[in-house]
Amino acid sequence: MTLLDVVSVTVVLANWFVLGYFVVLNTSYLGLILLAVREFRRYLRRRPYAGLDEAYGNPLALGVSVIMPAHNEEATIVESVSAMLALRHPLFEVIVVDDGSRDSTFETLRAHFELVEVPRVVPDDVPTRGDILSVHAPRGTFPLVVVRKANGGKASANNAGINVARQPLVCMVDADSLLEPDALLTVAKPFTDDPERVVATGGVVRAANGSTVTAGRITEVRMPRTWLPRIQVVEYLRAFLLGRSGWSALGALVVISGAFGLFRRDVLVEVGGLDMDTIGEDAELVVRLHRHLRAERRDYRMQFLPEPVAWTEVPESVAVLGRQRRRWSRGLAETLWKHRTMIGNPRYGSVGVLALPFYLLFELLAPVVELFGLVALGGGLLLGAVDWSFAVLFFLVALGYGLALSFVALVVEEYSFHRYHGWRDLALALAAGVAENLGYRQLTAVWRLRGLADAVRGGKATWGQMTRVGFTTAEKGGPVPQAGPVLRAGEVLTDAR
Repeated sequence: MTLLDVVSVTVVLANWFVLGYFVVLNTSYLGLILLAVREFRRYLRRRPYAGLDEAYGNPLALGVSVIMPAHNEEATIVESVSAMLALRHPLFEVIVVDDGSRDSTFETLRAHFELVEVPRVVPDDVPTRGDILSVHAPRGTFPLVVVRKANGGKASANNAGINVARQPLVCMVDADSLLEPDALLTVAKPFTDDPERVVATGGVVRAANGSTVTAGRITEVRMPRTWLPRIQVVEYLRAFLLGRSGWSALGALVVISGAFGLFRRDVLVEVGGLDMDTIGEDAELVVRLHRHLRAERRDYRMQFLPEPVAWTEVPESVAVLGRQRRRWSRGLAETLWKHRTMIGNPRYGSVGVLALPFYLLFELLAPVVELFGLVALGGGLLLGAVDWSFAVLFFLVALGYGLALSFVALVVEEYSFHRYHGWRDLALALAAGVAENLGYRQLTAVWRLRGLADAVRGGKATWGQMTRVGFTTAEKGGPVPQAGPVLRAGEVLTDAR
C-alpha cells in the first residue's frame, strides 16, 4: 500500500467518524427536544391552575432578593430596574450592584430614583473582590438598594449582592435583562410547592432586540431588524428553551443562566457563592451545587421553567458576538476541568453520567470536530478518496439535520407559546434558521475553538467591551413603575448568559 493509499484510507475513515459524530450529536438534540415537548405539554395543562394570583396574595411566600450586577449599563439600566420593581411578588427587594462603572450608570439611577446614601453594614458571608464604597436607597418607598463597589468582576458583584440580600431566595439577573411581570412568581413557585428539595430554578432567556419596551416591559414582541440577532433568536430557542427543558426533565440541569436564575441563599452561602476565578461562573455554580449536595447525600431538585421569560439584548455586531462565544467556550472548558472527576461518574447520577459527558463531547469539542470534518471532506474530495455522493450525505447529516432541528424548535415554540404573532416574524425566523447553517455556524465554531485554546493556555480572562444599543421604547424614559411591597429594615462586564 502506497503512502497515498494510506492517506486516502485515513481521510475516508475520518470523514465517516465525523459523519457518525454529527448523527449522534443531532440525535441527542432531537431527544432533548422530544423530552422538552413532553414537559411543555405537562406545563401547558397545569398552567390554568398555577394559582399565581393566590401566590401573589400569600403572606407566607418566601421573600426574594433580586440581584443585578451592573458595569457600564447606562443604556438600559433604568428600563431594567423599572421592570424589576414592577414585578408581582408579595415580598421582594431589588439590589443593584454597580461594579466600578466608568459611565453614568449610577448617576442615571440616582437621578431617576432619587437615591440617597444610607448607613448599612454589609456582612461577608461569601467572598468578594473590591471594596464596598457606599449603599444607597430611594427617597420613596421602592424596595430598591443600590450598592457601589470597586470593580471586581461579575461574580464578585453577585457575591456582594448575596451578602446584602435579606431574603431567603436570591434571584440573579443581568442588568440588561427585562423580566415579565409574573416571572418572579412563576420561577419561585417550585420553592413553595416543594420547599424541602428545590434549591434552584431557572427561566428562559429570549432576545429583546427589535421588540418594543414601555415602562420597563416588553409590550410588542418582534423579530430583530438585522440578521445577526435574528439567528441568535433561533439559537436561544433551540439551546436555552428546548435544550435546558430536556435536561431538566432528566434531572440533569447543569446550566442556569446568569441572566435569570433563582437560588436558596443558605445553599449559596454553604458553597461559598460564585467562583470569582471562572469566567463561566453561572454554569460552574450549578455544577458545584450538584457536587456539594450529592456529597452531602441530600435529596434536592433543580428545575428549568419554560415560561418565566427574561428578555435581553443580544449582540448586534460580529465583534461583540465573537467575544461572547469565545468567553462561553472558555467558561465551559474551565468548569469541566475544575469538576473533571464528576464526568462519567455514576456517583453524580444523571449529571455525571449524561449531562457532563454530553457537554464535553458535543459542546466543548464540537467545534474541533466540525472544523476537522470540513478539512477532511475538502481533502477527501481533492484526493478523490471521497465522492460527491458522500459529500451530499455529509451535508444532509451535518447541516440538514441541524437545520431540521431548528425548524422543529420553531414549530414547538409556535405551538406552545406563540410569542411571535405575525407571519412575517415567523418567516424571518425560518429564514434565520437557514442562514445559521451558511457561515454562521462555521464562524461560531472558530470562536469556540479560540475559547477552548484560551482555556488551555490559561492566563487572566477578560470580557472585552459589550456595546449596548438600548431597548426600543415606546416612551423613552417612561414612567417609574408603581412601588412594590416595602421591606423592613481586571474589569468585567455583565453580558454573559
